[in-house]
Amino acid sequence: MFCAVLRSNSRLERRPWQANASGATRASNSVLSVELILAMAVNPQVALVTGASRGIGRGIATELARLGFSIAINFARSQEGALECKRLCEQAAPAGAPAALKDGATPSFEVFQADISKAADRASLLKAVQERFGWIDLLVNNAGVAPTVRVDLLEAGEESFDRLMTINVRGPYFLTQAVANFWIGGLKQRPEKSGTPKIVNISSVSAYAPSVNRGDYCMSKAALSMMTQLYAARLAEYGINVYEIRPGIVLTDMTGPVKEKYDGMISSGLTPLSRWGTPEDVGRAVAAIAEDRFPFSTGEVINVDGGFHIRRL
Repeated sequence: MFCAVLRSNSRLERRPWQANASGATRASNSVLSVELILAMAVNPQVALVTGASRGIGRGIATELARLGFSIAINFARSQEGALECKRLCEQAAPAGAPAALKDGATPSFEVFQADISKAADRASLLKAVQERFGWIDLLVNNAGVAPTVRVDLLEAGEESFDRLMTINVRGPYFLTQAVANFWIGGLKQRPEKSGTPKIVNISSVSAYAPSVNRGDYCMSKAALSMMTQLYAARLAEYGINVYEIRPGIVLTDMTGPVKEKYDGMISSGLTPLSRWGTPEDVGRAVAAIAEDRFPFSTGEVINVDGGFHIRRL
């Protein structure tokens, strides 16, 4: 898929990204331009949120906009949904001086089309975001899919398994690799007050709670959980913290088809907090990380699940 970008009229020319044969991406020469270093010191922080056109991704983008972040809104198919996310971000952006704003700079919200499961799209996405914003302060790996049909584990086929592992695991795994390589090349030159980049992976309670009629989804989320640990261990020496947020039962279009089932389970005490979660609940957790509320934590799991993870007798 070609990466189509809706840009504002103003843009700074930045050093381009370069993709190698494996799809990994680095900044050429690993040197930041003078213009970029100056921009990092005065412009709002930038978050790249994948799968932000709907549901949890949209809730995350909106909450980050409320903090004053500029948002790179990634979508794979629904440009209409991405534009609606942009509109909501513009509404949420504060008129005052939130923590993420610097020297009165104005945040910007742009949409970027890319299928992150594809190496070429990842490279195009990062190049486009870099050309528009110059830097990324926060990467939120949210894009993911559920199986189109729930099938018993003993009857499930390989096609759905491959689809979910490609989108839910390979995509964020190599997108994180590409962004991390860019960061490592530029961290020493960044202004001190610009802060250290962070990564947030959106997984699920399905990372540990088995659902035998969607084993492929559970496997993909368990892999994403391990990916958090891997990148947290690898990037700690650079001061880059990595977090995993595990949403529980969240009311989105993904859970819409099983709403009646979960309504009954919630009413029967499935979770100590007896209600559906919302995309905004997840967004607020990401916002706390974005505000650097957990500087001495990495590889940490934050449950946003109404207490589902609590073992009870």
